[in-house]
Formats: sequence, structure tokens, C-alpha cells
Amino acid sequence: MNDTAITPFDATAFFKRFSHGTFDTGETRLNYVAGGEGEPLLLVPGWPQSWYCWRYVMPLLADAGRRVIAVDLRGMGDSSVGTRGYDTGTLATDLAALVASLGEAPVDIVAHDVGSWVSYALACDHPARVRRLALFDALIPGLPVPAGNDPAPSPAKQAAATWHFSFNLLADLPEILLTGREAQFLDWLFDNKTRNPLAINARDRQEYLRVNKRPGALRAALSYYREAFSETELRRTQQRSQQTLTLPVLAGGAAQGAGHKLQLSLQARCERLEAALIECGHYIPEEAPTALVRALSGFYARYPHG
Repeated sequence: MNDTAITPFDATAFFKRFSHGTFDTGETRLNYVAGGEGEPLLLVPGWPQSWYCWRYVMPLLADAGRRVIAVDLRGMGDSSVGTRGYDTGTLATDLAALVASLGEAPVDIVAHDVGSWVSYALACDHPARVRRLALFDALIPGLPVPAGNDPAPSPAKQAAATWHFSFNLLADLPEILLTGREAQFLDWLFDNKTRNPLAINARDRQEYLRVNKRPGALRAALSYYREAFSETELRRTQQRSQQTLTLPVLAGGAAQGAGHKLQLSLQARCERLEAALIECGHYIPEEAPTALVRALSGFYARYPHG
């Protein structure tokens, strides 16, 4: 089975099944796209993306009998942009409020990239809101990665994979260099962090460019990194890491992305941890949506009650 074959996105067919909505947390307004019927499942995207990164995954999950909600985090996608609130505690509280609006029962959370930072904080800070947690291809700031069996990358590959962590947290310089060059920057990320760059085509890139060029969006996105690597946030993550997550957790990695690193960083912190390695680049939801959903389906079958 070819898990990386990409069928062009049919927006007309998609929006016959899914629709946009907003949720007011009291502090900010979150945009989301939702559809399907059944138990709710929340999808959380990463940077520099939006709910749109889940466009191939959402119909597959809805076909499996789930109500699917793909949310834009504060300051990203079409959610409100503000000047503060980009620490993981506040972001997790945003999601906890959204989850609470869905009913009293905890929900399944599936997250990618920076969305995994926030969703890990959600599971730690608001455990009653999360039933099962699936995190994909992320390095969570403040969680050390023990040595594993993955081969060490070359210095060039290591730089290509992680340079933006240091760059994004610098004060002001990223705004100076990137303003007016957002398209070139996004093209570089999508060309270099995918195994198949055609998985994110020209039309898709225009959508990501649109949301990243909104007033204040660049600084908001960079604030995720600036907050995450602050001394306060690193201490908070260290405190979270002292607790053991008792809910089922799936750590998914891209073979041409973070590999097993997320699993390694979580293995001493989760009571019921599973791992999945998917043959693709970093942008798993778009490069290998079928493989991602298959990994989720197996995970949920093994832990049907959370």
C-alpha cells in the first residue's frame, strides 16, 4: 500500500462535510473546522501551519465514525492574534476550554509539531480533559532526549532540522529578515522538511502564506519559540516532566524527521507509551495521512477505554 500517494485536495467536496466555526475562550477567539458524527477528536496543528494541514486526515477520521475538530492555536491560522498568551500554560488552557465546550467527557487529542508542545502541556495541566494523546514529530523544549539507536545525522542535516529553533527565539532579527519574504521562507521549509515536496503544492503554500502574512502573525508564531525557551517555561516543563502521564500516549515520528526522538523523550514520563515510525518527512499529516490514521486506529483499538 502506498501511504504517501497524494490525491489533490477537493475543497468543494471537503466543505460539504466540514464547516468553519469559532470559539471564544474569554481571552481569545479560536478558529476551527469541524465535521463528522461520533465521539469528538481534536486535531492540533504546528508551525507554520493551520487546521488546513489536517485536510487529508479529517475525512478518514470522520469515515471511521468520529466528530473531528481541527483547531487553529492562538495567533495561528485564522485565530485571533494578540501580543501575549503564547506560553504553553495559557495555550493549554485555551484548548481545555474548547474541550470543555464539547461536553464533560475527556476527548482524544492528536497533535503535530508545535501543537505537540501545547498538547503535552494540556495532558499534564488538565488531565481530566484528555482521554488518549497522540503526538507526532516534535521535540518538546525542556524534555531531554536520551541517546537512542537512530544514526547520528551529518552536521548539515542536523542544522537543516533544528536551526530554526535558535533563529525563531532571537529578538527582532527574524522579523527584520522575514517580513516581505514569507513566501521564500515557507518554500524553504516545505522543500527541505518533506520527503515529497509535492505533498504541499503551490495552492497549499498560498493558503499557508495567507495566514502567515496576517498582521501580527509572524511575531505571534515566533513568540511560541521565545516563550518555550524562556527560563520560566523551561522550569515549567521540567516540573511537568516530574509527573507520570497515566493516559495512553502515542509518540509518532517521521523517518525523515524527528525519528524516535519524541518517544525517547517521553519514555520515562508515560505509564502507557506506544511508538510509531512513519516513512515520510516532517509534515506527516500531509505526506502520509493514511499511515497516520492507521497508526491512530491501532492505538485506539489497543486502548479502547483510554
